Amino acid sequence: MLYNVKGLVISGPTGVGKTDMSIKMAKLLNSEIISADSSQIYRHMNIGTAKISLEEMQGIRHYMIDVVEPGEDFSVGNFEVRVNEILKKKWENKENIMLAGGTGLYIKSITDGLSRLPAKNEELRKSLEEKSTEELTEILKKLDKDSLQEIGLNNRIRLIRAIEVCMLTGGKFSRLKGENVKNNKYDFLKVLLIREREELYERINKRVDMMICQGLEEEAAKIYEDYREVRSKIVSIGYKEFFRYFDGEMSFNETVEEIKKESRRYAKRQLTWFRREKDYMIYNLSEESEDKIMKNIYDKWNS
Repeated sequence: MLYNVKGLVISGPTGVGKTDMSIKMAKLLNSEIISADSSQIYRHMNIGTAKISLEEMQGIRHYMIDVVEPGEDFSVGNFEVRVNEILKKKWENKENIMLAGGTGLYIKSITDGLSRLPAKNEELRKSLEEKSTEELTEILKKLDKDSLQEIGLNNRIRLIRAIEVCMLTGGKFSRLKGENVKNNKYDFLKVLLIREREELYERINKRVDMMICQGLEEEAAKIYEDYREVRSKIVSIGYKEFFRYFDGEMSFNETVEEIKKESRRYAKRQLTWFRREKDYMIYNLSEESEDKIMKNIYDKWNS
């Protein structure tokens, strides 16, 4: 590295305590924070995404919050491009930076890079979607047998994407998807925060109750009305369940319980994803104090 500047990742499942620790660590490291949360990018969706408030930021500048309208398409590729533009300026100014959030693919796109696959081709995709799964299987078998073995026979979406990439590039999807390109100069110290399952689930349940008290129903109702045309694209937990409630599919109590259940399931998926990743230092907030964990992170950062 040309400069002694570094990056820190604070990750973990929903409700584990990332926000509180990220603010404290940002003060210690003289760092600003880039949010890595695929729901907090949306404007107006504040309560249901547990979006950090200006008061909670305590003067620490945050990026990648409130960047697009609800229902607007925003991919991990969009995130990677925008964040690397931020990191380029930070690097030039010799500034430390932190990524904080629970969307693993967002984080990985920055710490490890993305494969440079072509954008979807509407005309080609339309022609492929008209084919049967059996026909798609035979096409991919000829183009890239390794991809077919990995994808399986029943995932039409991935079959179509693999064929599309092969046809557009002339290469093999199985090889191209693994050739990641990292577009920043930062080395990242990666931290995964966890808690014991019972404690984490109890925190999630209480947080949902708090969201209800803060007015999640009213916030979801406004999104429901204001973004009627793209409502089906809004799938963030807390909103999609209330949309079903407004459509008369569930009672209020069933809606609240569904939000809690979906939040717990999401936390489980997040933990599974992060534990498969490499180079994460894992800290259990059920076993160690926040202060002790922060000191350990700070010592490793300086070493």
